[in-house]
Amino acid sequence: MALQRKQPERRDAGAAPRVVRAPRAAHAQCAAWRAQGLRVALVPTMGALHAGHLSLVHAARRRADKVVVSIFVNPAQFGPHEDLAKYPRPFAADCAACAAAGVDLIFAPRPGDMYPAPYSTWVEETALSQHLCGLRRPGHFRGVCTVVLKLFNIIQPHIALFGQKDAQQALIIRRMVRDLNVPVQLAVCPIVRERDGLALSSRNVYLSPAERAAAPQIYAALRRVTAWHARGWSCARIRHALTTALAAIPGARVDYAAVVDEATLEEIDTAHRGQRVLVAVAVFIGTTRLIDNLRLTW
Repeated sequence: MALQRKQPERRDAGAAPRVVRAPRAAHAQCAAWRAQGLRVALVPTMGALHAGHLSLVHAARRRADKVVVSIFVNPAQFGPHEDLAKYPRPFAADCAACAAAGVDLIFAPRPGDMYPAPYSTWVEETALSQHLCGLRRPGHFRGVCTVVLKLFNIIQPHIALFGQKDAQQALIIRRMVRDLNVPVQLAVCPIVRERDGLALSSRNVYLSPAERAAAPQIYAALRRVTAWHARGWSCARIRHALTTALAAIPGARVDYAAVVDEATLEEIDTAHRGQRVLVAVAVFIGTTRLIDNLRLTW
């Protein structure tokens, strides 16, 4: 006779989720849920939650009985001249957003909880991380892989959810999970955008009014790629045209505009039929670095 999974008690949206700082306490709570036969989902974040993060929470609620959101501004993934000190940390607002979305547990460790001194153990993916943002931000994905694996070990979720906006990050985490035999299912959810097309990002708050008005042109340029692809343009021609379009945005500085094989993240000039291609961009609008992407099947 098949055993039926116990039906969980659904927490009312708006009720305050439990907030836990200590990794042992978070692990104990999730272990108790698993012992009850409940399915646990994890949404890893650095806080400053927006509708993109909350779309992952809603997707998690559809896939699991209990939803954990981690809020941790991970110092290991910031470079020496990046925005760690000023990265937004509206913790009270994040807790309220989690409550409204029906989150069951917020795991908000302190840096010393995740990186106890002396700390000397790191996780590094060495192929996919050599491209795109990995070239521009040395050590970034080492920090990402390390903290994500630690979160997986602490929470031990059945499923973890990530956003397609961070396409390279999602591919690297998928590779890490495969290579290290981590028993977790991954789900990558669609990019959530403002009405004018700008991909939601916690860093959008850095934009001045003039910069915010210019930023949607990044997605407008990306959308033109679909038409260029339909006309039969080569990857090399698309890359050149996209770089030109992005450079024309007022106040913009193009970090990269790449057309890559989605499996390897290596640049390609021509693609074969059926090849999955990622078109990825990173653009500075003023001093704020924004990323976006779209996927094509040739």
